[in-house]
Amino acid sequence: MRAHWVTVEHDFSAPVDRVFAHFSEHENLGDLLDAQVDRLGDGELHRNGVGSRRRIRIGPLPPFEEIITRFEPGELIEYRITKGSPLLHDHVGVLRFSALPGGGTHVDYRIRIASRVPAVALLVNAATTRTLARGMTAADGRV
Repeated sequence: MRAHWVTVEHDFSAPVDRVFAHFSEHENLGDLLDAQVDRLGDGELHRNGVGSRRRIRIGPLPPFEEIITRFEPGELIEYRITKGSPLLHDHVGVLRFSALPGGGTHVDYRIRIASRVPAVALLVNAATTRTLARGMTAADGRV
């Protein structure tokens, strides 16, 4: 099973704390992913932190669930799919946040996609890259 990486980077004019706060809220991911996102449970130490769970429905596809596995305020959010997707195997998403010299924020979003059906991972990779790039640009005006 070959893994593929979606990589989308975007620079925001807003400071790191604001950009991180925006992307850590599950409900705000709906616009980024062009999907319906529902919170299933809060995290252990932080509402959106480790252990926090969400359900995502993209178009007519069946919903899938994700759990936050790492949460470092202002720096990193990591999650994995736990249920409902053929991409369960070794799927991980990582958002890294870093300050830009002018006070803005650089976001590096990477998603590891693997599927036992090779064409599925390639198709999901291409569609996800396009959707995330478009979503990041749109989010820039809302953060």
